[in-house]
Amino acid sequence: MQSQDARPEQPGQSEEPRPIRLMNTIRADRSGVHDHLTTTEELTAWLDGAPAAEADLVAFRSLRVALRDLAALLTGDTRPIAADHDVERAVAEVNRTVTTASTWPQLTLSDGELHRLLTTDAPAASSALAGTAAEAVDLFTGPGRTLLRACYAPNCVLYFMKDHPRREWCSTGCGNRARAARHYRRTSATAG
Repeated sequence: MQSQDARPEQPGQSEEPRPIRLMNTIRADRSGVHDHLTTTEELTAWLDGAPAAEADLVAFRSLRVALRDLAALLTGDTRPIAADHDVERAVAEVNRTVTTASTWPQLTLSDGELHRLLTTDAPAASSALAGTAAEAVDLFTGPGRTLLRACYAPNCVLYFMKDHPRREWCSTGCGNRARAARHYRRTSATAG
């Protein structure tokens, strides 16, 4: 039996919820859109070393498409990458994925304190897949769903949680690009 709870974040990893981290394995830059989940090795790295097979890769990529489709719906995403989403298929995919690994709560004792721990007998990748889908259900239906945002910085395709009233972009890099683009538009408009 193993724990389904998320591993602690490694230094430098995103603080976003796991479903958003999965959605954000699609990235973009000036040269185009890039998929950072194309091999089992990349999935294993994303799973913090948990072994992954080709079937796991297919399942995670399918869930990622579903999550991005649902995020596009919830955020009113108008970016070209979100233009063609199938919400009914996405809902069915998330619902199917949630049931792929059964879990149950157990008590643990640490330093005299009782803690809840979800356990499963499913392989680590299957457990992470089902757990990510379950977290997505909570994310998309819970009170925090209104904080989900699409990043509208130039060439960005990521999603993020607006965890501060002034946050408008997924990262400081995107914020800098958006401000630079806005400055360029202003100065070129007044110069012309």
